[in-house]
Amino acid sequence: MSEKSSTHPGAAGRAPAADRPAALRNVVLVGHSGSGKTTLVEALALASGAVNRAGRVEDGGCLSDYDEIEHRQQRSVQLSLVPVDWGGIKINLLDTPGYADFVGELRAGLRAADAALFVVSAADGVAGATRMVWDECAAVGMPRALVVTHLEAARADFDEMTRRCAVTLAGEDPDAVLPLYLPLYGTPGADGHAPVHGLIGLLSQRVFDYSSGERTERAPTDEELPLIEAARNRLIEGIIAESEDESLMDRYLAGEEIDVKTLIGDLETAVARGSFHPVLAAAPAVDGAKQGLGTVELLELITGGFPTPSEREAPAVTGPDGSPRAGLGCDPEGPLAAEVVKTSSDPYVGRLSLVRIFSGTLRPDETVHVSGHGLTDRGHEDHDVDERVGALSAPFGKQQRPLPQAIAGDLACVAKLTRAETGDTLSAKDSPLLMEPWEMPDPLLPIAIRAHSKADEDKLSQGLARLVAEDPTMRLEHNQDTHQVVLWCMGEAHADVALERLRSRYGVQVDTVDHKVALRETFGGAAAGRGRHVKQSGGHGQFAICEIEVEPLPGGSGIEFVDKVVGGAVPRQFIPSVEKGVRAQAARGIAAGYPLVDIRVTLLDGKSHSVDSSDAAFQTAGALALREAAAQITIALLEPVADIRVLVPDEYVGPVLSDLSGRRGRVVGTEQSGAGRTLVRAEVPEIEVDRYAVDLRSLSHGTGRFSRGYLRHEPMPGQLAAKMRERVEVGA
Repeated sequence: MSEKSSTHPGAAGRAPAADRPAALRNVVLVGHSGSGKTTLVEALALASGAVNRAGRVEDGGCLSDYDEIEHRQQRSVQLSLVPVDWGGIKINLLDTPGYADFVGELRAGLRAADAALFVVSAADGVAGATRMVWDECAAVGMPRALVVTHLEAARADFDEMTRRCAVTLAGEDPDAVLPLYLPLYGTPGADGHAPVHGLIGLLSQRVFDYSSGERTERAPTDEELPLIEAARNRLIEGIIAESEDESLMDRYLAGEEIDVKTLIGDLETAVARGSFHPVLAAAPAVDGAKQGLGTVELLELITGGFPTPSEREAPAVTGPDGSPRAGLGCDPEGPLAAEVVKTSSDPYVGRLSLVRIFSGTLRPDETVHVSGHGLTDRGHEDHDVDERVGALSAPFGKQQRPLPQAIAGDLACVAKLTRAETGDTLSAKDSPLLMEPWEMPDPLLPIAIRAHSKADEDKLSQGLARLVAEDPTMRLEHNQDTHQVVLWCMGEAHADVALERLRSRYGVQVDTVDHKVALRETFGGAAAGRGRHVKQSGGHGQFAICEIEVEPLPGGSGIEFVDKVVGGAVPRQFIPSVEKGVRAQAARGIAAGYPLVDIRVTLLDGKSHSVDSSDAAFQTAGALALREAAAQITIALLEPVADIRVLVPDEYVGPVLSDLSGRRGRVVGTEQSGAGRTLVRAEVPEIEVDRYAVDLRSLSHGTGRFSRGYLRHEPMPGQLAAKMRERVEVGA
């Protein structure tokens, strides 16, 4: 991370390669939508020589935003990998979407990376969702640095943004977030805004000028040095505080000038272990320029300060059956252990699996064991199969550049793994392993769909299976109560992308329909009914009469059938037939077509005929008796109630409580959950939380999370129940 210029020529036209883990860096770019992550990746690719011209997001020509959906929506919707080379170090840049709906892609990027580059816009500030990801990285000790973009904006203020980052992200330790460089401003324009044309290094006290389109180095002027004195002293003190040399602070306070090389060495150590987080500035290259502002400094930080894959602990592993296995080391000669972090479909090469190799070496055409477990609740089947690896490649925009192999610590795309899904483990076929999965956010927005035509219906099942195989944050449900096909998504944008991919990739057109909640019916009181099924139309007749009594039971009791027939009024062989008819009618519903539950049906009496009575006749009589009893009493509708747990920053607790109350919710408790966050527990009717994933995000500015689980069914208010019955009648 030295403050010296680099003239690395790049490696345009071929994939960067690494022969040892020490020559690898895996970096994920994190930040809210519009902060400039994709533009920064383009600028780093240009500065490293990987491309001769940076692409523009607006033109759809970026290396990481190459999907047609991204072109149309003008935003990233998927994790993308752009490998570049700097000074003989291969840097895998992982660009993630900033929009909250695609948090699954972000989590996959965090899994694949060893360090994170948080991108914040000087014009917009630090989003609440960014703070949440920062805290997640802090919890696992992931090294982090910050890049301030959009310095050209009229209201941009680098110093103020650095201060806000320190307060918002570092909390009680703001001296752990400090700038390494300060921007140098040119002459203000007509609008009063001064353009940034260079950086001044706080440690080296050298100026790096980008005004010519290439980075040049010079000594600072007498007017420039005083601009950095206070910031330089604070940076040095911050670095010394993180130093393992306890005598360094005493020497500094005694007035000794600490050698810059010593400071840089301590800085690199602190950054790599995740205790110090440098702030840098960056701006894309202007037309014709070879290097954007701050890009060289960023590349030097990544190669000098971020850890190698060997310095990061690999995920825990077991056997596919859960048997314990020894921990893995990042050794190319070790046992093969790799993980699929992303799955996609390419129209030319088929399924592509982006894989992070944690141990061993992955080679083309070898047979590996593919193990996937733990996602059965999201439409994924557990599987353990052997598959042959196809070609290995490194993505570069729409291109796939061939790789001879991929060693421990690297990332690569693997072709033709037909069973491998996101989150699966690849290992040696004679020594299968299973990696502990990363945390997958729960999809909580239901989208009910149906095939647009008969031709679409034939392809729907296969298309949906491929869709959920690619995206573990999506859950496929075939609801047995409502008979709907439901895609559970992270939000509306996530749903839009999923349906568009169904259409464009798999040729399946679907229509969205209203999502139905699984209601129930029950008796509002006791009632009696008589079922008479007597028919004689020539030949063998039908004769069955039964009398029943129905009474309500406590919630969750189901249907209880009691036989109190005396004297053989209903022959013993036909009593199960009556019960079968009652249960069949209950399943079809009585008043609004919803299943009837929580009742006791008592068979009291009946009549039979020695010739014309039959199993079918008594089934029909049982159903008729239940319907007659229902006609004499109020039938109540029961709605499912969800156990809702909402985690929000303290400042949003009031609005959340008010909103839940407006949804007929009952708050059952609140409790602190970490610094500045509150967990709200409530019971809310499920019909009121269908869109809560979208509404909570708006209410909490993207900082709230919630979980939901079925609690029980309980009576729906009479006015709402009447509306539901009217809706059913209109539909009929």
